[in-house]
Parts: sequence; C-alpha cells; structure tokens
Amino acid sequence: MERWSGKTAVVTGASSGCGAAIAEALVNNGMQVVAVARRQDRLLQLSNKLKGRSGKLHPFQCDITKESDILKVFEWVKNNYGAVHVLVNNAGIARPSGLINGNSKDWLDVLSTNVLGLSIATKLAVKDMINNQVDGQIIHINSVLGHYVAQVPNLNVYPASKFAVTALTETLRQELNAIKSKIRITSVSPGPVDSEFQIATYVTSNDEWQKFFNNLPKLQSEDVADAVVYVLSTPAHVLVHELTIRPVGEPV
Repeated sequence: MERWSGKTAVVTGASSGCGAAIAEALVNNGMQVVAVARRQDRLLQLSNKLKGRSGKLHPFQCDITKESDILKVFEWVKNNYGAVHVLVNNAGIARPSGLINGNSKDWLDVLSTNVLGLSIATKLAVKDMINNQVDGQIIHINSVLGHYVAQVPNLNVYPASKFAVTALTETLRQELNAIKSKIRITSVSPGPVDSEFQIATYVTSNDEWQKFFNNLPKLQSEDVADAVVYVLSTPAHVLVHELTIRPVGEPV
C-alpha cells in the first residue's frame, strides 16, 4: 500500500457500512479520502473519528443519482489535490418490492444509484486519470447477486443492477485495453454483510426479509474493506478482475 500513501481516493456511499469501513481503511493507509454521501452529518462524524490518522478524510455531500453533484466532487478534487488515483464505487441501494407488484419509482432509484451513478463517477475518474497520466484503480463494490440470482424475497431489480456492474467491469477492462491504459478495474463481490445497508434498504416492516436475513451467516463491513486494501496492495502489473468474498457457511 506504500505507493498509495498521500494519493487521493474517492469513496461513494461512505457515510456508513462498507463505505465508511473502506474510507477508514484507506485513511489508515495514508490516503487523502474524499468521502461522498448524502448524509453530511454522518460524514462529519467519521471525519472527526479519523483525525490524527496517517491520512485524512474529506467529507463531501453528494447525491450519486445527480450528475451535477458528481461533477462537483471531481471538480473539488481537481482544485484541491490535482488528480484522482483511486475510485471506490460503493454507493448502492435496494428496495423491498417484487417485480409483479413493485413500484417503478423504486426500480428507477435502484438503477440510478447502482448503475448510472456508478457509470458517471467511473467516466469522470478515468478521464481525470488519463489527463493526469495516473495509472489508477477503479473498484466497483458489486455483490454475489451480480453473478447469480438467489431466491431472496422482494429484491426486484437489485440483482439486475448488480449483473450490470459485472458487465460494466468487463466492458471497462476491454475499453482500457483498447487504449493501452494501465488503469486497473476490479469488481469486489461480497456475500451478505451485517451492515446498515440492510436496515436502510428494508426500513419498512418486512418480516419475510428479516427472517431470511437473520438466519444467514454474514460478513462484517471491515471484511469488505480488507478486500479493497488487498486489491490496492497487489503489484501494478497484477489485475484482480473479480474478487468474491463470502461468509463461511453461506447457502447458495
């Protein structure tokens, strides 16, 4: 990780759960971390927690579904640090309704966050890296549900959005190869994680989901952060294209 010390990372969805754990791990490794999320108060709490560490956390309020907000993030980085070296696309949501009787507004929210917001942030990061001749790293926080559809209640378009992330990872790899870029792209696909994501996603009463989720073995947010650190710590000539991490005993 030494080569990333002092470098700049943007982490989306950084106010809680995996995003907060990833931001903390990168700060501990000496990086300047621009922590992006809608909840400014949570970002400020995390910033205060991480004072005095090797790196520094910079809170930045942003709605990842709004392109204008994402543009402001990268403009701020350009004006204050010059270049982006790492982008971690962690922001993601799900909504508890099915495909048959689901709400199309919920579907749009999921796709706008998990697919379009991720794609816009990635485009801006790659453009910045190319302009600044940075051999950087893009990491998509995907899901095991981006590789198969499990029988999980009321996930509607969530697996489809994560399948899209799997496809976007490979598409970007091919595009970077075509221009002979050394920018690396990685998909990290966790199994179930014991994080605030589950609470925020299923904030409405959903006994079927709670029963299902409570009986699953789970990863911790720090396990996902460790996976991100591993990806970054590999030699520059190594591409970890897909990294799947699952809790021991997770059913298919």
